[in-house]
Amino acid sequence: MTFLDKEYREIITKAVCGKGRKFAQDSHSITPSHRPSSILGCWVINHLYNAKKKSEDTVEISGSYDINVWYSYNDNTKTEVVTERVNYTDVIPLSTKDKNTISDEYDVLAKVIQQPNCLECKIAGNGHKIVVEIEREFVVQVIGETKVFVRVDPEWENEDDVDEEAWEHEVTDEELEGVKPDFLNNKD
Repeated sequence: MTFLDKEYREIITKAVCGKGRKFAQDSHSITPSHRPSSILGCWVINHLYNAKKKSEDTVEISGSYDINVWYSYNDNTKTEVVTERVNYTDVIPLSTKDKNTISDEYDVLAKVIQQPNCLECKIAGNGHKIVVEIEREFVVQVIGETKVFVRVDPEWENEDDVDEEAWEHEVTDEELEGVKPDFLNNKD
């Protein structure tokens, strides 16, 4: 049996031809304008990213986010928020790959599983810096053109054999009872 047999058809379609997932942790050092006495809060906002296929086996995500640290200084008598923009690059290996793609053009979909989040925020040993531990996680899919082979039902040799009436569907009075014809004009 060959795939050029009349019982089989080749279909060219877009499909997921690569998948990957990566969890990352980073440590960032922030220098506030005053010597911190204590950390009062830390949060991560304004996360932006884009993804592109880097090689046959990897996807690269380039992104950025803002780290905001609320801290006290002057022996806990005053407070301030320091903000730092952080850029990052994550290379995600593709754990699942389809070697039978027929084009070199790909679409890459990246989804954040874990938004960048503060795990720990502490004053560094010498007391002049703040160290922030951040986590994030992505899953990626690479979509490309590929071929699939399907077996054709041998009893459907031509479309004249299709029973069109078997596909027709009559709406019953019982199904129409629940239809509200003025639903577009209803304001509630």
